[in-house]
Amino acid sequence: MIEFFMQKMQENPTNEALLSSKFALTCGELLLLTYEFTQWLHKHNIPSGAVVSFDGDYSPESLALFLALASNDNIMVPLSNDSKHHFVEFREIAQTEFDISLNHHEPHLTCTGRQAGGDIYGQLRAQQTPGLVLFSSGSTGKSKAIVQDLNKLMSKFTTQRKALRMLIFLQLDHIGGVNSLLYSLANQGTVIVADDRTPDSVCRAIETYKGEVLPTSPTFLNLLLLSKAYEHYDLASLKLITYGTEPMQTSTLMRLNSLFPNSTLQQTYGLSEVGILRSKSRSSGSLWMQVGGREFITKIVNDTLWVKSDSAMLGYLNAPTPFDAEGFLDTGDIVEQDGEWIRILGRKSEIINVGGLKVYPAEVESILLEIDNVEDVVVFQEPHPITGSIVCAKFKLVAEESKRDFKAKTFTFCKDKLASYKIPTKIEITLDNTYNERFKRMRR
Repeated sequence: MIEFFMQKMQENPTNEALLSSKFALTCGELLLLTYEFTQWLHKHNIPSGAVVSFDGDYSPESLALFLALASNDNIMVPLSNDSKHHFVEFREIAQTEFDISLNHHEPHLTCTGRQAGGDIYGQLRAQQTPGLVLFSSGSTGKSKAIVQDLNKLMSKFTTQRKALRMLIFLQLDHIGGVNSLLYSLANQGTVIVADDRTPDSVCRAIETYKGEVLPTSPTFLNLLLLSKAYEHYDLASLKLITYGTEPMQTSTLMRLNSLFPNSTLQQTYGLSEVGILRSKSRSSGSLWMQVGGREFITKIVNDTLWVKSDSAMLGYLNAPTPFDAEGFLDTGDIVEQDGEWIRILGRKSEIINVGGLKVYPAEVESILLEIDNVEDVVVFQEPHPITGSIVCAKFKLVAEESKRDFKAKTFTFCKDKLASYKIPTKIEITLDNTYNERFKRMRR
């Protein structure tokens, strides 16, 4: 499948493939750099089928190495600099045989001495196909190593679609980042990279390079609203804002819909285990959506969404298979259904049971985010001897405020907006971020 992407770049070598304040690369230049990296892999005797990690975020080198490793039928393990403190752990789990660092003037290669084995890697090697190892975010527990057949992921992009100028937000170690990159390369689009993932930098990049699409998370969009960075830049080119990776808060969506009337807001849905499903929001201001696509089958069992995918992962390296006998995956997402439309309420593992009554964190967060002086909030649960669980909320505030005053203000604000059992019993105030490096709220 990699030949398809190479051919697309050859068809329009002058197209802007990658843009940022630090680099600019055409499709022709990316092809040349990919060839140089392919030669570099051969020079350093990295064989097909070897498990190879590389660190470094979006850059000409990381994209070219990604394509070169795919051409060499390697099993690649992309590692974002955001998760640097997990590098040793991730490389051990993935059994990397070669580690490449791009954070130097020249690529730095380490031969680990490991011999990566196992049935999953054996399947990829037998089929002489490239593989991709991604790690779950770990927002609700320990990260799992997910192995994908990269050819299957790439095959989803052979149908020609519209070329877009896309600000790429999620990194190469995330299924959403890989999906955005492959879409752009397959459709002769342009990948835009911000200097960092702050609201100010993202808005500046959209203005400078006329970004048309911003794929991101609800957490980042809330930070964007709080910062008001959108007031200082011309974002008229922005046609589409997509959001996923976690439930969207209704209050955040309503504000976005009001502030960006000329941009379509679209919810996306996907998991590293099955890939990104095609989605359609009922409207820009609605959390109801349709999900699916020709390579996916969905069903709802006991209010939980199940997915079967042609591009499903081969398996976990460090956990049992999650698929049932028919190949369906229990996503763990609780949904409401209205004909063909669904609305995601939250993860089954995150539901708070207060004396037999269900509380969905995103619903409570939506109200709490409207409280004056709140920068962000994450809702979670703690055990209680009488009710089973209680609702807890950890707040990051814009300005310092006494916990006593803030707690009283929170209760007063919530009492006519939330049922009593949904109002947080325990309130914490933190100076730390309430989200991880993937801009996803941490509930544990």
